[in-house]
Amino acid sequence: LAIAVATRAGHSSANRGWARFPPPNFQRVQSLRPNININSSAISDKINHIPASIISLSIRGGSSTSANEDECPTEDDDDADEMRRQKREEYEKLVKYRTEQQMLYQLRSTYLTEMLASRGVPLPTIMSVSTADGEKPPEKVDWDCALSTDDDPKSCLYSFDAEPDTKVVAPWGTDQWISLSALNRLRRTDPTKVEPMWHSRYSILQSWFSDESEFSMLQHVGAKGFFVSSVLLDGGNGMVLRSLLVLSVLSALVLLMPLLEFIVGRIIVSAPFWAQWPTWGRVARAGFPLKLLIGQMAWKAVASCFSKFENEVREYIVDLECEILESSVPVTVGLGSEEIMDEEDFDEYDDEYDDEY
Repeated sequence: LAIAVATRAGHSSANRGWARFPPPNFQRVQSLRPNININSSAISDKINHIPASIISLSIRGGSSTSANEDECPTEDDDDADEMRRQKREEYEKLVKYRTEQQMLYQLRSTYLTEMLASRGVPLPTIMSVSTADGEKPPEKVDWDCALSTDDDPKSCLYSFDAEPDTKVVAPWGTDQWISLSALNRLRRTDPTKVEPMWHSRYSILQSWFSDESEFSMLQHVGAKGFFVSSVLLDGGNGMVLRSLLVLSVLSALVLLMPLLEFIVGRIIVSAPFWAQWPTWGRVARAGFPLKLLIGQMAWKAVASCFSKFENEVREYIVDLECEILESSVPVTVGLGSEEIMDEEDFDEYDDEYDDEY
């Protein structure tokens, strides 16, 4: 009631001190009571008409923290998530680095293996261990040999038609013929193209030209063929032939040394040679680097000439090997084939011979 009286009296009386207030007029307060009741009922009616959504926003008792604050992430959770994300990124970078290093190591090892195998070191290579997807590795196979003539020509996988009076070979039980000389020359010049002639189904090199194979053609060539094929061409991957050529060249130089000394001596004391002193004298008085460069160029020229000489000799020996194979490999099918009698035929022939004689 005191608050209502102060409200009706105005704010002017509120600024006055409590000591200046006059004694309360209870009659006036009694006269104001009905109005206050009316106003209170009106206020309660208005409160009843307030929507429930607005009333629910009122401040509740208890803790001053809202209910949604427990659901929102705190700063500690954010820091933990950030640390986990950083650790995951560092782990992924480490795994990527190790994978790349492993791939580089494998690539370098493969490259070194190929280089060593090309220089004669017995190491497995990509070609020796690789097979086509979904296919079996090449299998060993026996061979058939036939004679190509004008009356009975044979086809050739390498040159379409084989030359007359030459021998052709094919895997046993097939008619995929190839000239024997062309096959031998191809295996000497480019062995990687031999087995693809038969779609890599047969291991031709290991079956027909290996000393360890039971189907090897080299078992028919004799001592001469063994020396040409196994010693000169295959010995040390060509090192035997190269060593023999170097020894031959040195022997020829030793034999011709008196003649060479006489020729060089005559050139050195000749007038035309010293007339060119202004030209070659500069080289003679030059520094060591220039002389070293000239020596390297001279060595490369000599090595190039020796390489050409070696290739010519090798081609001649390969042709000689082809002639040996042509003359020694027996014909097994067709015209001129060798008939091998079994034991029963031999017994019948022996009985006939006894009856006659």
